[in-house]
Amino acid sequence: MLENIFGNGDKSLVKIALTHPSYTKENNLSDLENYERLEFFGDSVLKLFTSKLLYEVYPSSPEGELSKIRSILVSDAILAQVAVQIGLDKLIILGPSEEKQGGRKRESNIACALEAILGAYYLSGNHDAIEAFIRKYIIKYAEDIDKHFEKYNAKDILQQYTQGTDKTRPEYNVVSVTGPAHKPEFNVEVVWNNKVIGSASGKSKKEAEQHGALDACKNLGILKEE
Repeated sequence: MLENIFGNGDKSLVKIALTHPSYTKENNLSDLENYERLEFFGDSVLKLFTSKLLYEVYPSSPEGELSKIRSILVSDAILAQVAVQIGLDKLIILGPSEEKQGGRKRESNIACALEAILGAYYLSGNHDAIEAFIRKYIIKYAEDIDKHFEKYNAKDILQQYTQGTDKTRPEYNVVSVTGPAHKPEFNVEVVWNNKVIGSASGKSKKEAEQHGALDACKNLGILKEE
Protein backbone atom coordinates (compact mmCIF):
# COMPACT_ATOMS: atom_id res chain seq x y z
CA MET A 1 0.00 0.00 0.00
CA LEU A 2 2.65 2.53 1.05
CA GLU A 3 4.94 1.33 -1.72
CA ASN A 4 2.34 2.42 -4.27
CA ILE A 5 2.66 5.96 -2.96
CA PHE A 6 6.27 6.32 -1.88
CA GLY A 7 8.03 3.51 -3.71
CA ASN A 8 10.42 1.06 -2.10
CA GLY A 9 11.96 2.25 1.13
CA ASP A 10 14.12 0.87 3.91
CA LYS A 11 11.80 -1.79 5.35
CA SER A 12 13.30 -1.58 8.83
CA LEU A 13 12.72 2.18 8.93
CA VAL A 14 9.17 1.82 7.65
CA LYS A 15 8.41 -0.76 10.35
CA ILE A 16 9.75 1.55 13.05
CA ALA A 17 7.69 4.42 11.59
CA LEU A 18 4.54 2.33 12.02
CA THR A 19 5.30 1.25 15.59
CA HIS A 20 3.51 3.18 18.32
CA PRO A 21 5.32 3.75 21.65
CA SER A 22 2.69 1.64 23.44
CA TYR A 23 3.88 -1.43 21.55
CA THR A 24 7.53 -1.05 22.53
CA LYS A 25 6.57 -0.26 26.12
CA GLU A 26 4.25 -3.22 26.52
CA ASN A 27 6.79 -5.56 24.94
CA ASN A 28 9.80 -4.22 26.86
CA LEU A 29 11.51 -3.06 23.67
CA SER A 30 13.86 -0.12 23.21
CA ASP A 31 12.34 3.31 22.61
CA LEU A 32 14.50 3.40 19.49
CA GLU A 33 12.15 0.82 17.99
CA ASN A 34 9.08 3.09 17.99
CA TYR A 35 8.24 6.01 15.74
CA GLU A 36 9.10 8.93 18.03
CA ARG A 37 12.53 9.74 16.57
CA LEU A 38 11.28 9.41 13.01
CA GLU A 39 8.26 11.55 13.89
CA PHE A 40 10.63 14.26 15.13
CA PHE A 41 12.55 14.13 11.87
CA GLY A 42 9.47 13.72 9.69
CA ASP A 43 7.92 16.85 11.16
CA SER A 44 10.79 18.85 9.67
CA VAL A 45 10.52 17.00 6.36
CA LEU A 46 6.81 17.82 6.21
CA LYS A 47 7.41 21.49 6.94
CA LEU A 48 10.24 21.70 4.39
CA PHE A 49 8.25 20.31 1.46
CA THR A 50 5.02 22.06 2.48
CA SER A 51 6.87 25.38 2.69
CA LYS A 52 8.50 24.80 -0.70
CA LEU A 53 5.19 24.02 -2.38
CA LEU A 54 3.36 26.93 -0.76
CA TYR A 55 6.18 29.24 -1.87
CA GLU A 56 5.59 28.06 -5.43
CA VAL A 57 1.78 28.01 -5.34
CA TYR A 58 1.45 31.47 -3.73
CA PRO A 59 4.26 33.59 -5.29
CA SER A 60 2.68 36.87 -4.16
CA SER A 61 1.71 35.93 -0.59
CA PRO A 62 3.69 37.43 2.32
CA GLU A 63 5.38 35.30 4.95
CA GLY A 64 2.58 35.79 7.46
CA GLU A 65 -0.07 34.40 5.12
CA LEU A 66 2.08 31.42 4.17
CA SER A 67 2.78 30.65 7.83
CA LYS A 68 -0.91 30.82 8.66
CA ILE A 69 -1.81 28.35 5.92
CA ARG A 70 1.09 26.05 6.73
CA SER A 71 0.20 25.88 10.43
CA ILE A 72 -3.16 24.37 9.47
CA LEU A 73 -1.78 22.10 6.75
CA VAL A 74 0.63 20.43 9.18
CA SER A 75 -1.91 20.19 12.02
CA ASP A 76 -2.97 16.83 13.43
CA ALA A 77 -6.49 17.41 12.11
CA ILE A 78 -5.35 17.58 8.47
CA LEU A 79 -2.63 14.95 8.78
CA ALA A 80 -5.03 12.46 10.35
CA GLN A 81 -7.52 12.95 7.51
CA VAL A 82 -4.79 12.34 4.95
CA ALA A 83 -3.45 9.30 6.82
CA VAL A 84 -6.90 7.71 6.89
CA GLN A 85 -7.30 8.43 3.16
CA ILE A 86 -4.26 6.31 2.37
CA GLY A 87 -5.13 3.63 4.94
CA LEU A 88 -2.21 4.36 7.22
CA ASP A 89 -4.37 4.08 10.34
CA LYS A 90 -4.87 0.37 9.63
CA LEU A 91 -1.11 -0.26 9.50
CA ILE A 92 -0.07 1.24 12.84
CA ILE A 93 1.33 -1.33 15.29
CA LEU A 94 -0.25 -0.65 18.68
CA GLY A 95 0.10 -2.19 22.11
CA PRO A 96 -3.00 -4.14 23.25
CA SER A 97 -3.99 -1.52 25.82
CA GLU A 98 -3.77 1.36 23.36
CA GLU A 99 -5.76 -0.67 20.85
CA LYS A 100 -8.51 -1.30 23.41
CA GLN A 101 -8.62 2.39 24.31
CA GLY A 102 -9.33 3.37 20.70
CA GLY A 103 -5.79 4.43 19.87
CA ARG A 104 -6.17 3.47 16.22
CA LYS A 105 -8.71 6.26 15.77
CA ARG A 106 -6.84 8.85 17.83
CA GLU A 107 -5.84 11.79 15.64
CA SER A 108 -2.52 12.35 17.37
CA ASN A 109 -1.44 8.72 16.86
CA ILE A 110 -2.38 8.72 13.19
CA ALA A 111 -0.78 12.10 12.49
CA CYS A 112 2.45 11.13 14.27
CA ALA A 113 2.66 7.93 12.26
CA LEU A 114 2.32 9.89 9.01
CA GLU A 115 5.12 12.24 10.03
CA ALA A 116 7.27 9.23 10.92
CA ILE A 117 6.54 7.62 7.55
CA LEU A 118 7.66 10.80 5.77
CA GLY A 119 10.85 10.70 7.82
CA ALA A 120 11.45 7.05 6.97
CA TYR A 121 10.99 7.51 3.24
CA TYR A 122 13.08 10.68 3.22
CA LEU A 123 15.95 8.78 4.80
CA SER A 124 15.36 6.08 2.18
CA GLY A 125 16.04 8.70 -0.50
CA ASN A 126 12.48 8.90 -1.86
CA HIS A 127 12.43 12.69 -1.93
CA ASP A 128 10.50 13.13 -5.18
CA ALA A 129 7.80 10.73 -4.00
CA ILE A 130 7.39 12.67 -0.76
CA GLU A 131 7.02 15.95 -2.62
CA ALA A 132 4.47 14.38 -4.97
CA PHE A 133 2.55 12.99 -2.00
CA ILE A 134 2.40 16.32 -0.19
CA ARG A 135 1.39 18.10 -3.39
CA LYS A 136 -1.42 15.60 -4.04
CA TYR A 137 -2.77 14.95 -0.56
CA ILE A 138 -1.92 17.98 1.60
CA ILE A 139 -1.46 21.09 -0.53
CA LYS A 140 -4.95 20.55 -1.96
CA TYR A 141 -6.34 21.93 1.32
CA ALA A 142 -4.39 25.19 0.97
CA GLU A 143 -6.81 27.04 -1.30
CA ASP A 144 -9.79 26.33 0.92
CA ILE A 145 -7.83 27.32 4.03
CA ASP A 146 -6.76 30.55 2.35
CA LYS A 147 -10.33 31.44 1.33
CA HIS A 148 -12.18 30.14 4.38
CA PHE A 149 -9.69 30.30 7.22
CA GLU A 150 -12.49 30.59 9.77
CA LYS A 151 -13.38 26.95 9.08
CA TYR A 152 -9.95 25.97 10.29
CA ASN A 153 -9.71 28.16 13.35
CA ALA A 154 -8.06 26.98 16.52
CA LYS A 155 -11.31 26.42 18.40
CA ASP A 156 -12.53 23.98 15.78
CA ILE A 157 -9.20 22.20 15.64
CA LEU A 158 -9.00 21.92 19.43
CA GLN A 159 -12.53 20.57 19.67
CA GLN A 160 -11.88 18.00 16.94
CA TYR A 161 -8.79 16.89 18.84
CA THR A 162 -10.46 16.55 22.26
CA GLN A 163 -13.53 14.82 20.90
CA GLY A 164 -11.34 12.48 18.89
CA THR A 165 -9.35 11.67 22.03
CA ASP A 166 -12.04 11.11 24.63
CA LYS A 167 -15.30 12.48 23.16
CA THR A 168 -15.28 15.56 25.40
CA ARG A 169 -15.09 19.27 24.61
CA PRO A 170 -12.80 21.90 26.09
CA GLU A 171 -14.31 24.53 28.36
CA TYR A 172 -13.58 28.26 28.15
CA ASN A 173 -13.70 30.04 31.50
CA VAL A 174 -13.46 33.82 31.88
CA VAL A 175 -11.18 34.21 34.91
CA SER A 176 -11.18 38.01 34.97
CA VAL A 177 -12.19 41.15 33.11
CA THR A 178 -9.78 44.05 33.41
CA GLY A 179 -9.63 47.57 32.08
CA PRO A 180 -12.28 50.31 31.94
CA ALA A 181 -15.90 49.49 31.18
CA HIS A 182 -15.69 51.01 27.69
CA LYS A 183 -12.54 49.01 26.85
CA PRO A 184 -12.57 45.71 28.77
CA GLU A 185 -10.03 42.94 28.37
CA PHE A 186 -11.25 39.39 28.89
CA ASN A 187 -8.86 36.82 30.33
CA VAL A 188 -9.78 33.23 29.53
CA GLU A 189 -8.50 29.82 30.56
CA VAL A 190 -9.07 26.73 28.44
CA VAL A 191 -9.82 23.66 30.53
CA TRP A 192 -9.88 20.05 29.38
CA ASN A 193 -10.23 17.08 31.74
CA ASN A 194 -9.97 19.46 34.71
CA LYS A 195 -6.61 20.75 33.53
CA VAL A 196 -5.76 24.21 32.19
CA ILE A 197 -4.28 23.64 28.74
CA GLY A 198 -4.19 27.22 27.51
CA SER A 199 -4.89 30.84 28.40
CA ALA A 200 -5.14 34.18 26.65
CA SER A 201 -6.79 37.56 26.66
CA GLY A 202 -8.83 39.50 24.14
CA LYS A 203 -10.98 42.56 23.60
CA SER A 204 -14.05 40.34 23.65
CA LYS A 205 -14.92 36.99 25.17
CA LYS A 206 -14.96 35.42 21.68
CA GLU A 207 -11.55 36.84 20.79
CA ALA A 208 -10.07 35.65 24.08
CA GLU A 209 -11.46 32.15 23.49
CA GLN A 210 -9.95 32.03 20.00
CA HIS A 211 -6.55 33.11 21.32
CA GLY A 212 -6.84 30.67 24.21
CA ALA A 213 -7.65 27.81 21.85
CA LEU A 214 -4.60 28.66 19.76
CA ASP A 215 -2.42 28.65 22.88
CA ALA A 216 -3.89 25.28 23.88
CA CYS A 217 -3.32 23.84 20.41
CA LYS A 218 0.33 24.85 20.54
CA ASN A 219 0.77 23.52 24.06
CA LEU A 220 -0.71 20.17 23.02
CA GLY A 221 1.35 20.07 19.84
CA ILE A 222 -1.74 20.07 17.60
CA LEU A 223 -0.53 23.22 15.85
CA LYS A 224 3.19 23.61 15.39
CA GLU A 225 5.11 26.50 16.84
CA GLU A 226 6.45 28.75 14.12
